Amino acid sequence: MSDAAVPAPQAPQFKSSSARSLPARLMAAFSGTNGLIAKLVLLGLFNAMVVWAATILATHHKWIALLIVAVAAGAIDAIYLVPRKATLPLKFLIPGTIFLVAFTVIPIVYTVDLAFTNYSTGHILSKPEAIEQIKLRSLSQPPNGRTYTLSPALDGGGKLTLLLVDNKTHTAYVGTRNGLGKLPTSRVTITGGAITAATGYKLIKGAKLFSLDTELDQFRVPLPGGSAIHPEGADYAVQLIPDKKYDPKAGAFTSTGSGVVYRDNGAGSFATDTGQKLEPGWKTYNGFKQFSKIVTNPLYRRPFLRVLAWTVVFAAMTVLLSFALGLFLAVTLQKKFRGQRFYRSLLVIPYAVPSFLTILVWAGLLNDDFGIVNKLFHIHVPWLFDPWWARTSVILVSVWLTFPYFFLVCLGALQSIPGDLVEASRVDGAGPWQVFRRITLPLLLISVAPLM
Repeated sequence: MSDAAVPAPQAPQFKSSSARSLPARLMAAFSGTNGLIAKLVLLGLFNAMVVWAATILATHHKWIALLIVAVAAGAIDAIYLVPRKATLPLKFLIPGTIFLVAFTVIPIVYTVDLAFTNYSTGHILSKPEAIEQIKLRSLSQPPNGRTYTLSPALDGGGKLTLLLVDNKTHTAYVGTRNGLGKLPTSRVTITGGAITAATGYKLIKGAKLFSLDTELDQFRVPLPGGSAIHPEGADYAVQLIPDKKYDPKAGAFTSTGSGVVYRDNGAGSFATDTGQKLEPGWKTYNGFKQFSKIVTNPLYRRPFLRVLAWTVVFAAMTVLLSFALGLFLAVTLQKKFRGQRFYRSLLVIPYAVPSFLTILVWAGLLNDDFGIVNKLFHIHVPWLFDPWWARTSVILVSVWLTFPYFFLVCLGALQSIPGDLVEASRVDGAGPWQVFRRITLPLLLISVAPLM
């Protein structure tokens, strides 16, 4: 027996970093110290966003939402910072859960919440905001009201202030959002009936005045009795007197001229006994009132039932026709033949093209006057303007966009049906239609039905 040299066992060769897959390289790069730094940076950004959101929620007195955000942020920080095996699965679930809650759960909760309110045009604000708006809208200029020559200025703190000269008494005043005060003549210079200089104030002149339009329009100088001074441009102001006064104790507005009282009607508006309302109202909960209109009011019931019926028909027709067409093409192209791959690829094109482009193309094809469909078949069908033909067009385009999906799904499901079962049924004398109806379709629906 020859003493042949036995090759020494070779050490296992490991793949270099360049040969490893991208996920493996990323995991290696972000492990250890690098991973800790990346985690702290991401958590820092997350907590900065939480602080920003908490500030906004606290400003608007949304205490429940603030508590939920704070608890959730603390839990997320604990999951990623505390090294425990029990929290390891949560590290992978949390990112997806955050997006699920942000883009699915919150919109659903918000929509359901709105459904039980009177949220609509004229009922968007809160009640305190609506009261302030009604107060502002009730201000009007009396026939012989006071007028002022206005000079906008900035005080020592940089806040907008109105320097005013009464056009009757020629007395100088300074107006702020807190009230009106006199200016001593020794501190002001009046030229041509307007203040041109004032000690402690910097007058706004030139092009800077044009940037004050919005701020001046919202500026009010409150006066005793509920009246106010309001700028009418950059050089003129008038005294406005309210024609309605609000009584906080009674929670009602009273017209100063007629004495008509506007009370809270319980539906988000101040209204008289005859039903005359003040605008704007406010958002309030009204229970199932919105839903009861569908049953009791024909103006709501008829359109709702019509839209509901069309929605059900559209969904059913789109799914059934798309599934039938996709299944037919999948069965047809299942067997091997020349050019099979080409035809399969061709049928997937509608699924690959962006839907908004496909819709624009079909809008041109179905054009009443210039569309290729009407010209090719020498017909004049109002595809896009007649209600029933428009519905047909919508279903047609939806089927065009959807059938490739069912084609791919059915093609994959057909591959999973055992061929022996089909052959056995044919041996027993079953025809093609019986095989399809009793064998292929039932087995196909087991995997395809949940995907419809």
